Amino acid sequence: MSLEARIIEVLKTSEPMRPGEIAEKLSVDKTDVDKAIKVLKKSEEIYSPKRCYYSAK
Repeated sequence: MSLEARIIEVLKTSEPMRPGEIAEKLSVDKTDVDKAIKVLKKSEEIYSPKRCYYSAK
């Protein structure tokens, strides 16, 4: 499963999270999560309900 898919699964089952919290939950590096979030935001699979927090659509 790709990192993007794992991030979407985590966000679907939780309240909006910060990238650091997502990285901690998935046990991956925060910079990798930041890169994946950029891809997911561009494809509009996630959104930011408030600054620095992300949630699945």
